[in-house]
Amino acid sequence: MNAKGIRKFDTKVQHLKYKVLREVARHAFEDRLIDAYIDIPYTIVPGNEPTMRCCVYKERAIVLDRVQLALGGDKTNPNVIEVIKTACDECPLGGYTVTDACRGCIAHRCEDACKRGAIYFDRNQKAHIDKDKCVECGMCAKVCPYSAISNNKRPCERACKVKAIGMDDDKAAKIDNSKCIACGACVYQCPFGAIVEKSFILDVINMLKQSEKGSCKVYALIAPAIASQFSYAKLGQVLTGIRKLGFDGIEEAAKGADMVAYSESQELAQSEDFVTSSCCPAFVSYIEKTFPQLKDHISHNLSPMATIAKHMKEKDPKCKIVFIGPCTAKKLEIQKPEVKGYVDSAITFEELQALFDGRDIDISTLEEEDLNTASYYGRIFARSCGLTEAVAEGLKEHEINFDYRPVTCDGIDECRIALLKASKGALNGNFIEGMACVGGCIGGAGCLEHGEKNKAHIDKYGNQAHEKTITDSINNL
Repeated sequence: MNAKGIRKFDTKVQHLKYKVLREVARHAFEDRLIDAYIDIPYTIVPGNEPTMRCCVYKERAIVLDRVQLALGGDKTNPNVIEVIKTACDECPLGGYTVTDACRGCIAHRCEDACKRGAIYFDRNQKAHIDKDKCVECGMCAKVCPYSAISNNKRPCERACKVKAIGMDDDKAAKIDNSKCIACGACVYQCPFGAIVEKSFILDVINMLKQSEKGSCKVYALIAPAIASQFSYAKLGQVLTGIRKLGFDGIEEAAKGADMVAYSESQELAQSEDFVTSSCCPAFVSYIEKTFPQLKDHISHNLSPMATIAKHMKEKDPKCKIVFIGPCTAKKLEIQKPEVKGYVDSAITFEELQALFDGRDIDISTLEEEDLNTASYYGRIFARSCGLTEAVAEGLKEHEINFDYRPVTCDGIDECRIALLKASKGALNGNFIEGMACVGGCIGGAGCLEHGEKNKAHIDKYGNQAHEKTITDSINNL
């Protein structure tokens, strides 16, 4: 950790990821990356004693793969989430396993239930499962009288609620891009850091260098979840740090949230059925891939990020806009045709911390910059139920008499239930707030830290807003 200030991360995996990004950023700022990037593994893994893996050679090989992802990853892969195969070799094979609870009974119901002949018995009549034959149907587990057969999933598989994680021929994790919604749950939950999102920090650094030369202006578009991060400094100091990186200005994505809530409340009131939110790109992707028959119900509003970025580009078409937030799915959203023209790049809070330290900016020592442009309602978009509250306020400010029946979905599991009901005409509501991450944006994979306390930070941030209504916020655009 930096001696000048404690950098807080939830896990050592996050810290390792950060160190690689920091070194890439440092060399890029100093125009030494081409010559120095091959040395980064030796900076991260010095000496001859391993601290994470079997040997320093494997540790350095993994770090080098991380460097490649920090440089943008596989350009042929349209997904922003990738697997580091060299790092994915420590997890036991998932699937069904016979535990010590097996009593070696003579009924052999597990054997009878298995249609693939995957069950066999040792000399003590204890059951075993042939992994080469097992198709993981689960029938053996259902019929075992002792519940001795358990389903042990890899952490990445367990984290992926859309079942996009499988295994390749080498038993390494494999991502099915046709199912993946880029939510980053697997990134955060993998205990070996074998699944990582691509980084666009080089693009951002190049933009900042262009700005220094006067060829363009670069604006930071910050997600409201930033108020729950960087616990070792004040938010105003974070903003000053962003300026010191070379950004020409800072705008709140919460301003776009105000615009979305204002418009979405009108759209909802005019709808004859139900509307789903369009704010969370992973949720939108989930509908498009899993419930395509419901696509027409997605709000026609762009996300808050894209909405305010569109407004900024209309004022200054030549400006560059970098979104800074907690979301890995935003990196995929900015590539969509309807968004690409408005947002030039996207990075996470983890990457922002790496940029600070790559340029030796200790934000805890800086003066505070004030930023008060959005309303309370725009800022609370960062947490679950915030969007629901904002739409209610939008209806109120429009003076629309409407029977508002929101269904708030906190995480993909709850989203799935609501969308299943909607697909069968059984939804008891007319507005679905869908958040792929539990807790909302403050639960995003790109956060420095996660926890229940983050909700209180967001509410405090909202209460500090000068603009008390959505209308006031929009009138000051």
